[in-house]
Amino acid sequence: MLDRIRSFFGERIDPERADDPDARLRLAAAALMVEVMRADFDAAEEEKEAVLAGVRRHLGLTEGQTSELVELAESETEGSVCLYEFTRLIHESFDNARKGRLIEELWRVAFADRVLEAQEEFLIRKIARLLHLPHGDFIAARQRARARVQEGAGQ
Repeated sequence: MLDRIRSFFGERIDPERADDPDARLRLAAAALMVEVMRADFDAAEEEKEAVLAGVRRHLGLTEGQTSELVELAESETEGSVCLYEFTRLIHESFDNARKGRLIEELWRVAFADRVLEAQEEFLIRKIARLLHLPHGDFIAARQRARARVQEGAGQ
């Protein structure tokens, strides 16, 4: 995974960021969004757009760079059998507020197609547990995401 991250940031964004721990964290966050999108085995277009918007919001990348990073995240999740490699990086580096914002993005992906599937909810709960996010923060993130999607600001 690390070689592909170095290559992505080195060739397409900023060579000095190739070994940046934040770059690995960003890819891990993008990979978790992709996992939620795929959780119900039906990656709706609205969910894909929510993933792209969530990645753009957090990384400040161009549209093309965002698309490439999401494609990289998709390929990384295909070979991954465990969420631990992604959540470990985030748990060790994010404070609870930042973890809560990530969980909110995951909920926004799940709510994007206006249908919350049991698999999506299960996966987000599992990720929140692996991140050791307090339950109150988990619930608050879900409520914020639901409100934003209902307001039409889900993207």
